[in-house]
Amino acid sequence: MLHKNLIEPKSIAVIGASNNIHTPGGNALKNLIDHQFKGTLIAVNPKETEVQGVKCYQNVTEIPQIDLAIIAIAAKFTLQTIQVLTQQKNTRGFIIFSAGFSEKDAEGKLLEEAIVNEINAVGGSLLGPNNIGLINQNYAGVFTTPIPKLDKKGVDFISGSGATAVFIIEAAMASGLTFSSVYSVGNSAQIGVEEVLEHLDVTFDETKSSKVKLLYIESIGNPKKLLKHASSLIKKGCKIAAIKAGSSSAGSRAASSHTGALANSDIAVDALFKKAGIVRCHGRNELITVASIFMLPQLKGKNIAIITHAGGPAVMLTDALSKNGLNVPEIKNKKSKELLEKLFLGSSVSNPIDFLATGTAEQLETIIDYCENEFSKIDAMVVIFGSPGLFEVYDVYDILSEKMKTCKKPIFPVLPSVVNVKKEIDYFVEKGNVMFPDEVIFGNALAKTRITNLTNKDTQPLNSSNQKEIRNLIASATNGYLTPKQVKQLLELSKIPVVSEYICSSVKECKNAVEKTDFPIVMKIVGPIHKSDVGGIILNIDSFEKLSTSFDKIMKIEGAKGVLIQPMKKGTELFIGAKKEGDFGHLVLCGLGGIYIEVLKDVTAALAPVSINEAEDMIHNLKSYKIIQGVRNQKGINENLFAEIITKISNLVTIAPEIMELDLNPLLGNSEEIIAVDARIRIEKTN
Repeated sequence: MLHKNLIEPKSIAVIGASNNIHTPGGNALKNLIDHQFKGTLIAVNPKETEVQGVKCYQNVTEIPQIDLAIIAIAAKFTLQTIQVLTQQKNTRGFIIFSAGFSEKDAEGKLLEEAIVNEINAVGGSLLGPNNIGLINQNYAGVFTTPIPKLDKKGVDFISGSGATAVFIIEAAMASGLTFSSVYSVGNSAQIGVEEVLEHLDVTFDETKSSKVKLLYIESIGNPKKLLKHASSLIKKGCKIAAIKAGSSSAGSRAASSHTGALANSDIAVDALFKKAGIVRCHGRNELITVASIFMLPQLKGKNIAIITHAGGPAVMLTDALSKNGLNVPEIKNKKSKELLEKLFLGSSVSNPIDFLATGTAEQLETIIDYCENEFSKIDAMVVIFGSPGLFEVYDVYDILSEKMKTCKKPIFPVLPSVVNVKKEIDYFVEKGNVMFPDEVIFGNALAKTRITNLTNKDTQPLNSSNQKEIRNLIASATNGYLTPKQVKQLLELSKIPVVSEYICSSVKECKNAVEKTDFPIVMKIVGPIHKSDVGGIILNIDSFEKLSTSFDKIMKIEGAKGVLIQPMKKGTELFIGAKKEGDFGHLVLCGLGGIYIEVLKDVTAALAPVSINEAEDMIHNLKSYKIIQGVRNQKGINENLFAEIITKISNLVTIAPEIMELDLNPLLGNSEEIIAVDARIRIEKTN
């Protein structure tokens, strides 16, 4: 939890304050004054007795007791300063602007750790170092500009980057987005994005707190904490959008399994966000657009009316909405004909509703009223209105503002003329509205907010009937890939259907195995991990003669220790995998199996534990889902069984976190059964 003195200080000292407002200490003091901090404000500067009209002390040892210290001095002086503040001045809130700590070198990291230890010892809270500060309803403790318009119902914004926070604030202000608070965590020496989110969760008040949270994250230090508090806030009615920077696959390491090659930290981020209900964004404009959509009434259907006086943007928006599963349905009935008669000749009401460049504010009002009251299939309206710069459009924006507040159906204003009608847009925004300057970014963002699962799905309890036996097997195994026998035992203990199999080291043993399973069979090499890569799989063996020659062929392969015989099974090849991804825990993946996993790379992922509902979503979101459903008169896969096995794998890796990689590839599935025919599991036990 963040200390109250950081959030609601009654007194603030700016250490390193200056009359030069072009320095961090100078501008931080100016922001506190300009935004009317109501408590006691003092400055510390060895060369001044007054700074910007505020009493100034020459040394931190001389100041009275203080709740919050904003520190803008060289890194080398910070530890000594903080020791005085914690031990003599009862200071418990700290913001350190200064750079030169862990982001610089090992020496800076040690200094940073010493500072954290001093603050932890007295139960204080530190934001930074190397950050821009904090803005909330109580004070503007930042050295940057601009300070956004503050509103308790505005967004709470947490950023891992100070500069990025400034850029997002600047763009957001132009769109009319307001802020309840802004936290810049800098080096996150003590408080990171997760800790701020925890504070917002624990202190959440349904009647007073903001219900929209924005995150800019460069590293996720504690994924489980992020998931816990994001999920909690969303369950309380909040909406969260986030950018996670550093998402390229360049850092993915080579792995010895299909799961290892496909799963990476960025997929883990996607899975975490989806599990929590966070809308993932990939740029500042998208983040601001999603946040602005969150500030408006929620879209409850998918049928959109586009109201415009410009054809091109309406066409581009129609494309964006349609490609993302939203509809721009044709409007054709008696009421539409009635509406058309109220518009200028040449207008169109089929949807998009185009009332021409000469259209008036009164006509816009009429169109909106028809969409609200007469066109029952319409769920929301997008109004695209700019200007060629020939005349003012204040009256249009007055109507739009009024209708946004009174209509039950959401109205989304796309106002692209950010130069020609800048004054009118500023006027519209000053009325407390948000607006969207780009129709395509808006269309994509609207679809993303709609399809993101914003209601958490509870995970099912672990199937622990064989938990003790699973733990015993893992305890007895050595690090690395488990033997085929151990793999089969683990899968059977997890109640995952496994094809019968026999490990043989001679032709005689192979013949004995066939008598138990009958022809046709498949023969696989025992030893090398990637059997198909070394030619170690032979299918459709249907005679003893082929059995003998196949055995001889496989045993000549380098590394062969024996063969594994299984009955030939028919069905669609499926894949389920799991991989431990650092502090995120286990990723569970599914898709089509066999060569499809290598060629198509069509997989979906979820973080364990995976509920049956999440498993069903994973299956439905595959691009190859049509194949799983069944195509061209072929029966589909038993989806219920597929989802059950996904959850069983999730249970297994939760019971046995030592599992680093797990591949079921392929499973063979049809409408009656799904059975694992090949599997490998690698474990890694820590001492």
